[in-house]
Amino acid sequence: MTEFPKTMSAVAISEAGGPDVLRLEQLPVSPPGSSEILIRVAAAGVNRPDLLQRAGLYPAPPGASEIPGLEVAGTVQAVGSDVSRWKAGDPVCALTPGGGYAEYALVDTSNALPVPAGLPLEDAAAIPETFFTVWHNVFERGALKPGETLLVHGGGSGIGTTAIMLGKAFGATVVVTAGSDEKCAACRRLGADTAINYREEDWVAVVKEVTDKHGADVILDMVGGPYIAKNYQAAAVDGRIVNIAFLQGSRVEIDYMRLMLKRLTHTGSTLRSQPVAAKARIAAQLEEKVWPLLAQGKCRPPIYRSYPLADAAKAHALMETSAHIGKIVLTVG
Repeated sequence: MTEFPKTMSAVAISEAGGPDVLRLEQLPVSPPGSSEILIRVAAAGVNRPDLLQRAGLYPAPPGASEIPGLEVAGTVQAVGSDVSRWKAGDPVCALTPGGGYAEYALVDTSNALPVPAGLPLEDAAAIPETFFTVWHNVFERGALKPGETLLVHGGGSGIGTTAIMLGKAFGATVVVTAGSDEKCAACRRLGADTAINYREEDWVAVVKEVTDKHGADVILDMVGGPYIAKNYQAAAVDGRIVNIAFLQGSRVEIDYMRLMLKRLTHTGSTLRSQPVAAKARIAAQLEEKVWPLLAQGKCRPPIYRSYPLADAAKAHALMETSAHIGKIVLTVG
């Protein structure tokens, strides 16, 4: 096995709280298990579940690292005894169950993918969490088909920008909501057919107007709260609504009559807690169907800002403002 240091710099959560509880510490480097690879991290993506974990609201699943960070890119440092696909020095990006905010990260071999041709490692670190999430929820759970209309809430977020690019790449009409004219303009540049500033317009009315009263066939929602009932209004007959977060709350009083009359499907998922095998299946789908688009430059994750690993608190503070458009990344080394 290739040698590696015994300790590394990593971001630890000293206690549940605000961004200031993130601390850069020296922690041990664990060797890879039989089916794992050890990645020397070049960059790690920052995602909202990291903020929830830091606040004490989203604990790491059993067996996962307590270090935050759900996606990384870098080079393989060492491989487990059963690993045949990767060797030391290979550039990879990977979905991790935790541990991304560090100089080294462990991941199951099946949850790693080659860095798409021509993509810098910093950009590749912004792919796994959002692309896995969008593929699973929009294309698998939501069953988006070419010619259908996809409504994406939070269009300027990392998830939102990814959903725009993939929705357009696979033949959908994409409508988004966002909180400013600047974000709406950015969404249109990424390919959104319609971008609605929800602070200024009734987005349900706009969705009905631009779809000639048909409604949205698939709705990707991370807002929840009052949006749940509004989604039922905006959805097409036989529409599919997928919740991946509840930024405005998960408990609401709602009339389900529209769900029945429109034959709606309302589902949802989390990614981190899914078994390794489930994530491996998503990885295989992405490599087959999406990685060629990345290699051809047909979609590329927009990076809003990068911070060094030691400034993870600043990255979290920025994400909490929701001012960003696209992804926030931590660079290592």
